[in-house]
Amino acid sequence: MRNWNLNIAAYRSFKLVLICGLIYLFPICKEGHATAIDSIKIEHLSFESEGVDLVGTLFQPMNAYAALIVVHSSDPVPRMTEFAQQLAKRGISVLTYDKRGVGESGGTYVGPQVGTNNISPENLNLLAKDASAAVHTMQEYTSHIPIGLIGFSQAGWIIPITAAQNPIIDFMVLFSCPTIITLEQLRFQFYTNGDKEFWEEHTEEEVRYHIKNDHDRYQFVDTDPKLTLETLSIPGLWLFGEKDIQIPVKLGIEHLNVLKSKGKAYEYCLFSNLGHNVAFSDSNEPLDIAIQWIKLHVIKL
Repeated sequence: MRNWNLNIAAYRSFKLVLICGLIYLFPICKEGHATAIDSIKIEHLSFESEGVDLVGTLFQPMNAYAALIVVHSSDPVPRMTEFAQQLAKRGISVLTYDKRGVGESGGTYVGPQVGTNNISPENLNLLAKDASAAVHTMQEYTSHIPIGLIGFSQAGWIIPITAAQNPIIDFMVLFSCPTIITLEQLRFQFYTNGDKEFWEEHTEEEVRYHIKNDHDRYQFVDTDPKLTLETLSIPGLWLFGEKDIQIPVKLGIEHLNVLKSKGKAYEYCLFSNLGHNVAFSDSNEPLDIAIQWIKLHVIKL
C-alpha cells in the first residue's frame, strides 16, 4: 500500500503514472426523473430511512469504477450536486441527498443553527442510519463496483458508525473530519471561537491542555470514533488543513498513527496552508489526491 502520509510532493510526481494505470434488506426507493449531461445519467429519487423520505440525486457516469455516498457536515446541507458532478466526471457514481429536515427531505434537522446539540449519540446514530439507507439505495443502481462514503467535518463521527453497521461499504474518504471524542471537539471549537488568527497566537501545547481540562458546556454521552475505527477493516483516507480551527488536526493525526500501528489501512494528507475548508478550497489538489487514492484501492478490492 502506498503511504500517502504528508507525501503530497511524491503524489505530484507520481500522478501521471497513476492515471496511466487505471481504467440484504433494501429501503423503499421511489423512481425519479432521469436526464443525461456529458455522458452522466442524472436521476432524482427518494428513499426511506427511519420512517421519513429523504430526497436526493444520483449521478451515474458510463463505466463507473466506484460509487460514493456523500455524508453531510453539521450544517443544514442540501444535496451537494456540484461536488457530486466533479466526482461523476471522474468516473464515480455519486448519490447526494438533502440532509434530514433540509430541502425536500422529511424529518427534523438537528444542528447549531436552531440552537441544539447536534453531536449527541442519538443524532449521530440517526444520521448514520440515513447514510446507510443511501448506501442500500446506491446498491440497487450499481453492481460489481465498490461503494464508499465521502464526507466532511461532522461526518467524521457518522461515517465510522455507518461503516460498522453496513458491510456493503468498502472504503471511506473524510475531509476535515475529527478522530477525537465529541466533547473534546466542542472544547476545542469553543476555545478557538472562530478566530482565524488562532494558530498565530496559541501553541499545540496550550490546545492539548485546554482540551484535557476545559469544562463541558453540553452534557451528553460522548462518542469516541476511535473505538469504532478499531473495529473496521476497510481502508480510509483523511484530508486535513493544518490551520483548522474547528477540529484539532495534529491530535487527530496522532490518533490515526496509533490506529495505523495496529494494522489499520488508514492514511492521511496534511495541507499546511488550508483550514477547515479542505474539500472546497481554491486548490484542486485535495480532491485530486482523494480520487487517485480511491483508484489505487479500487484496484485492490
